Amino acid sequence: MRTISVAALRQNPTEALDAAEHGETLAVTRYRREIARLTPAPRRTPVSGIDVMRIYRLAPLADTTWEQEVTHDRAMDAGRDLWA
Repeated sequence: MRTISVAALRQNPTEALDAAEHGETLAVTRYRREIARLTPAPRRTPVSGIDVMRIYRLAPLADTTWEQEVTHDRAMDAGRDLWA
């Protein structure tokens, strides 16, 4: 693990942030004593289409009773002018 002083971090934060972006962890020191660590952000893992379909099938929206309710309501309103 590489170390970087607070002063060096203040003068050139881009270099330290680039190192962290590429997976390196840096120890930040003040008076040669470690006070913090600059670590890379966790990487997001992409979601596959199979996972999306599995989640969709488990979701409450997979229930088709709402479709039956809409069809029923439309049948009740058939022939009526809803804007009148």
